[in-house]
Order: sequence, then C-alpha cells, then structure tokens
Amino acid sequence: MSSTLSKLVFLFTAIFFALFFVWPIFGTLQGAFVGSDGRWTLDYIAEVFRNPIYLEGLWNSLLMGIFSTLLTAVIALPLAVISDRYLFPGKSLLGAFLLIPMILPPFVGAIGVKQILGQQGAFNALLESLGLMDPAHPMDWLGEGRLWGVILMNALHLYPILYLNVLAALANVDPAMEEAAENLGCTGFRKFRKITLPLIMPGLFAGGTIIFIWSFTELGVPLMFEFTRVTSVQIFSGIKDIGGNPFPFALVAVLLTSTVIFYGMGKFFFGRNSHAMMAKATSLGGPRKVGWLGGALCTGFFCLITFLAILPHLGVILVAFSKDWYATILPTGWTLSHFEAALGHNLTLPSIQNSLKYAALATVLDLILGISIAYVVVRTRLVGRQILDAMAMLPLAVPGLVLAFGYLAMTQEGALMNLASSILAIPAGLASLLGHQEVSVRLTETVAADFGKFLVRHLSPAVDPLIIIVIAYSVRRLPYVVRSAAAGFQQTSVTLEEAAQNLGCPPLRTLRKITLPLIAANLMAGGLLAFSFAMLEVSDSLILAQKQQDFPITKAIYELYQLLGEGRFVASALGVWAMAFLAVTIIGASLILGKKLGAIFRV
Repeated sequence: MSSTLSKLVFLFTAIFFALFFVWPIFGTLQGAFVGSDGRWTLDYIAEVFRNPIYLEGLWNSLLMGIFSTLLTAVIALPLAVISDRYLFPGKSLLGAFLLIPMILPPFVGAIGVKQILGQQGAFNALLESLGLMDPAHPMDWLGEGRLWGVILMNALHLYPILYLNVLAALANVDPAMEEAAENLGCTGFRKFRKITLPLIMPGLFAGGTIIFIWSFTELGVPLMFEFTRVTSVQIFSGIKDIGGNPFPFALVAVLLTSTVIFYGMGKFFFGRNSHAMMAKATSLGGPRKVGWLGGALCTGFFCLITFLAILPHLGVILVAFSKDWYATILPTGWTLSHFEAALGHNLTLPSIQNSLKYAALATVLDLILGISIAYVVVRTRLVGRQILDAMAMLPLAVPGLVLAFGYLAMTQEGALMNLASSILAIPAGLASLLGHQEVSVRLTETVAADFGKFLVRHLSPAVDPLIIIVIAYSVRRLPYVVRSAAAGFQQTSVTLEEAAQNLGCPPLRTLRKITLPLIAANLMAGGLLAFSFAMLEVSDSLILAQKQQDFPITKAIYELYQLLGEGRFVASALGVWAMAFLAVTIIGASLILGKKLGAIFRV
C-alpha cells in the first residue's frame, strides 16, 4: 500500500470516527452542559447529584460494575490458572464449554434465571417438595431490588472474556521466572501472588476493564429484572422525552465521566507495568499431569462453573419448550408451538430479517475499515499509525449505552440541521474567501436546508434507522476485526509481499492476491464475531430501533416479553434460535483463533 493510500486511510478513518464517535459523545455532553439560553451551565449535573433517585441509580450502577468484576475474577482466574498449568480429564471439551455464556445476551438469560430463582420458580418448588420451605412464604432469591440477580447474570455471562485474557497472559509467562522463585524458596500461593499475578496483570486489567464498563452500564438485564433504580434504565426511560428533558444527557455525561475516571485509575494502579520475558522455549514449562484426586477436583470445578453458567440458558430452553411453568420444578407440559410462533409471528420474522441486514452491512463495513487500519498499523511506518490503532480500539472503552444515546441525540431533527450547516460551513467559508458571496450564501441557506432534510430522511431512527444502526453496530464491533486482521498480518511474513512487488505486482494487487488469502482465517474469525455480536446487540437495538417494522432480534425479544399470555414463551423460543446461531459462530471463531481469541477483547 502506497504512502498516499495509507494517508487516505488515516484521513478517512479520522473523519469516520469524528462523525460517528466524537460527534455523538460531544452532542451528548453539549446537552448536559448547555442550558436553554445557550450558555454553559453545571446546573443539570449538580441536580443529578442532588436528586436522591439519580444518586441511588449511580450507586447501584457502581455496585453492579464493582461486584460483577470481582465475581467474574473469582470465577475466571482459578479457571485460567488450572487450564494453563494442569492436564486433567476432559480438559479440551470443558474448556470449549466455558465459552457457552457468550452465545446468549444476558438479558435473554434473565428470563431463565427469573423462572428458576423467582418466588414461584423451580428452585423454591424443589425446596417446598423437600419440606425445606413454607409454601406460604417463598424465598425471594433475587432480592427485593434485584441487584444481586443482575450482578450474578453479568458475572456468568462475562467471565469468558476475563478467562480468555488471563489464559493468553499465562501462556506468555516465562516459566523460568517461577522456577527461579521456587529455587529461592518462594512457593505455593506466595509465588502466585508475588511472581505470576504481577506478570499477568496487563491481561487481567484488559479483561477487567471491559467487564467493569459493560456491567457499570448494563441495560438489558436490569430491564428484564424490572430493576429501575439504576442509571442505565433511568437514561432509557428518559429517552421518551429527549427533546425537552436535559437530565438523560446529564446522566449520560456523568456515566461517561465515571467510566473514564475508573478506567484511568485502574490503568494507573494495575495496567502500567509490563514485564519483558524470555521466550518460553528456554525453559521446561507447560501443563503437567496431576493425580487422580487433583484431576477429579479440576474436572469437578470446571463442571460446576459450566453448570452454573449454562443454568440461565437451560432455563430459557425449558421455558421455550413448556406449555406452562408456574410454581413447579419442571414445566407441566411440553410443546414445539412456541418455536413455530417465533418464526411466524408478525414481530419475529421481520426482526430476524432486519438483524441479518443490519449485521451483514455492518460486518462488510468493519472488514473494509478493519483490513485497511490493520495494514497501515502493522505494515507501514506512517507517522501516527499508533493513534489510528488507538482510535479503532476506543469503542471498547466507551459504554455502548453512551454511544447509542449519542447516536439518538445526534439524529434529532434540530441536531441534524446543525450538523448539515456545520459541514457546509467549510465550503461556504472558502467560497466567501474567494469572493463568491452568492455561492457562500446559497450554501449556508438553501443547500444547508436541503442537506439537512436529506440527513433527517436517511439518518433519523424515527424515519429510517438503517444507516445509523449499521454505523452503530460497525463502530462497536470494529475492534474485533482490527485485532483479528492485525494478528494475521503479524503472523504473515512481509517478504512474501516484497517478493510479489519485486516481480511487478502493485501494492493493492499484492494485498488482494497474496496477503488477504493468507490471512483469510483471521478475517473470517473477526468477521464472524463482529457479525454474531451485531446480530444480538442490545443497547443500540433497544434505543435506536423505534418502529416495529425496524426492530432487530433483541428489541423483538424485549417487546415480546412484555406481552401478556404467551409472550415470554415466544420470546424464549426466539432467544433459543439466536443462541443456536451464535453458538455456531463462536465455536467457529474459537477453532480458528484458539487462545488468541482473548486478544480481541483487549482495550
């Protein structure tokens, strides 16, 4: 790729991120800090901290983020250490089963958890049948405020991200360092705390950051648990009055600022240090066999975590197959009619088609941008290419709820008219400087108005959400493709491209004929992940899809669950179809990338 083309890639990416990453966030902050008189003000932010309801929401969000991250670490860290250090029966199969939680959005799994742990759920029915609970006073296992139910769902869904990151970090640890510590008398847990943990801290921080941001701003699970005293749900509820209510903007600003502060603190305390290590081939490392008792304990621990992780999925599957399930251990009847309804309902079939369309277009855009960015970062010496790489990874560090709200704010009619005027101000100013006053006036008045109407027609979710949803999906999932493509370029020798170019093959043709076929597996893995996660995106779907004919799958599941009668059964069946689809893509990506799958989830 020529220097000129690399610069064009840099410029286009910078413009794309300026319009669809910086601008939405800026618009949200402007709504939080600009009063009705057009002056900057802190009144809205101050009111957030004065209002006890908003304060309670922020506190609950913080608890969700902290305890979800801690519980995830308690689950994932031992799993990764055991998997990296020991050989035990069923290790490969159980390691694959650990990825099961990634095949279902947690807010869909919340249906299964409520069915199992609710007051009239299966677990209480089991205790009553054993005489361990009074039927007149059933236990509310999820808690009055549902907070711990949300934390549990987040941890059971997100621990694979931390597990993959820690496993990749452990794979890079030089065993010679641990052996040297043992020779000096540092063994057991002390060796892990003093030597191993500091060495894997960057990987632990990378995964923990994603989990904290995800949990801190989680929207779907609190909605399904009817847990309204949390900031994400308060923002979602305020969207109905986004034109005249500044407090959703203020809440989003506080949420974003809090995320940046917590990320900076974590980076300062835990993510700064990285330790250089010798190649692992210099030492006799690797997993070792354990005795039958140790093997049984390892296998049992993996089985226990896997069972707990798939419990929500089992609950959803059982609800989908049941005729009725109330205050009994198992459903009282079985049927396949809900699966037929899920594919034939006037809400579900269009939602599947919409999700396929949105996700496919977003994946194509991600592949084009991802390949271009990864090539410039890995294969060129362009000044500022590290900035390009950082830009591509930024969406992982910004809450999806913040971006989704920003897209909604920027696509309001008045905001789009202002955007049209701002874009046309550049050529209008140039025309004025060149003495073409009539051209300048026309650009700022007539053309600006027509351009604004064009943007309203094609970007506003209330008119046609196709373009803005595709952009939202692609921005959120671009890091997966960039990391996959970059890994492929790093693993492919540049001498092959140089040989082709020495034989007269132009750079772009070399990329198309030589490089892309060699990294096709990486691109396929990144594309599969981008496509599958876009298919089941929650925040963007719930916020940006406003009309029934535009609903994607996740919005359809949420709306179906609100319906009386068979709504939750049909919603569960649609969730099972989505689960089966995502399972295939995750398994395919994991087979292609192996342990490198964890690098996709790094900030």
